[in-house]
Amino acid sequence: MIPYTKSLLPLFFSEMAGTALLLAAGLSVVIFCWGSGSPVEHWIAGEPLRRAVTGFLFGCVGCLVTLSPVGKISGAHINPAVTLAFWANRKMKTHAMVGYILSQMTGAILGCLPLLLWGSQGKSVKFGITLPATGQVAGAFFGEVITTACLVGVIFWFVRSKTLRNFTPFTMPVLYGFMVWAEGALSGCSTNPARSFGPAVVSADFRYYWIYFAAPLLAAIGLVAIYRALHLHHPARMEAARVSYHESKTHKSIQSS
Repeated sequence: MIPYTKSLLPLFFSEMAGTALLLAAGLSVVIFCWGSGSPVEHWIAGEPLRRAVTGFLFGCVGCLVTLSPVGKISGAHINPAVTLAFWANRKMKTHAMVGYILSQMTGAILGCLPLLLWGSQGKSVKFGITLPATGQVAGAFFGEVITTACLVGVIFWFVRSKTLRNFTPFTMPVLYGFMVWAEGALSGCSTNPARSFGPAVVSADFRYYWIYFAAPLLAAIGLVAIYRALHLHHPARMEAARVSYHESKTHKSIQSS
């Protein structure tokens, strides 16, 4: 597990920075594609295709953050649901898990502050907030459970394999392109409590935030329960609580002991 040492502080700051970058750049994509006056509406008239493009580009941002220096330091969870899943799979100690999540939530706020520069275009979509479709609160909740479970499942499948784990970041553009296309009209396809928290703060709208907090965390715990029930949790199959292994020189210091 990730041990308690002073070396945790760089990991926490890296998670904060990585999450801030994810939201600042990823939600700028959302605002550009969906905000009022966006030229993308004329370039891509159909909403399903526009959702797919938006999800793909958001996934590209996540991929780049994972491959960046800050991603290589912390392992690039940049999502409390991912952190909780690693903790539930006994790859992190509780204090490290709490530190990661607090760092991610702080980073979410910091990353959304620059979105205010989008002005009226950003306000028109509440700076990328996620909201359920009208009359679809239950559907949005279960949509978030399913998509988050898919995200954690893909991450676990790749990182447990020494052959595949370096390719984990490159699954994100395709995965989010598909999930946002398929489910985005229902809930906005957040899969990430931090991703939804930042826009809720800057737009002062927490009406439905409970969906985007509870559903992803429930999915993470449920997926790990299934993962362990199927005996896919053997230590040799997952060395560390990391999404970023790419050219990593630090993952040995935070793997399970």
